[in-house]
Amino acid sequence: MKKVLLWLRIIRPQTLFASLVPVLVGLLAYRHDGLSAAAYWPVLTAVLTALCALSLQILSNLINDYYDFVRGSDKAGRVGFKRALAEGEVSKRQMLTACAIALALAVAMGAYLVLVGGWVILAIGLTAILFAWLYTATSHSLSYLGIADIFVFLYYGVVASAGTVFLLSHTFSLTAFYAGAVCGLISMCVLMINNLRDIESDRLVGKRTLPVRFGKRAAEGIMLAEVLLMPLFAYLAWGLSWPMLIGLAALALFAAVLRAQGPQYNKCLLATGLTNLLYLILCLLSV
Repeated sequence: MKKVLLWLRIIRPQTLFASLVPVLVGLLAYRHDGLSAAAYWPVLTAVLTALCALSLQILSNLINDYYDFVRGSDKAGRVGFKRALAEGEVSKRQMLTACAIALALAVAMGAYLVLVGGWVILAIGLTAILFAWLYTATSHSLSYLGIADIFVFLYYGVVASAGTVFLLSHTFSLTAFYAGAVCGLISMCVLMINNLRDIESDRLVGKRTLPVRFGKRAAEGIMLAEVLLMPLFAYLAWGLSWPMLIGLAALALFAAVLRAQGPQYNKCLLATGLTNLLYLILCLLSV
């Protein structure tokens, strides 16, 4: 049981709303656009899409843990959530094995989805795996260059939601694109909060995140822009409706981030995950 709980912590369950919610929002857009018959849902495809997205995010989290430890970014006693490798709770071999299992699961489910969705879904899957690796694994990793935010917006936002609708209907949905953009912005806030918390330690190891490049105040300004864009994209997706209220929740989160110091950022990260869940609930109310 202790090992189960350990690996549950390692895969970072508190972060998994980032990959699950945009897929579910895509399913709501699929229904909203009238692309399915009232009594028909492609249940197997929908479930495998969600599970595959979760597997890809878990893979990304595990790769991130491994290479941040190897490169010295993660150390015991860090301000952020504990990392098992840094704390000596698992070996590098065990972490690589976990990466292989997550990859195998994603590929197995993805193979079925490619049969359903064709080359577009294949391209999305292959690039998702590629960017999961490029995020921290190379000397020019996305997170160390300060450009990871772009890919977070795409793959935890518009690509996930619009890709889900394309998989189910072979059509492009503007509703899913705009609705997914809100999810992408929320995930960008997750990354920004994480980088604001780690600004000093990242600077020491040469990790040039946006806060390291431009400073704390500029990074907070970028986060405010992300927050203000959320109700706009929600309006473009759903019209004048419940999802626009996500802007109020995001502003409250932003106010908390401005006051946060040290470990307090961890509470803001948890709140950001709940913001994604709140957005899903608001979308449900509008469909």
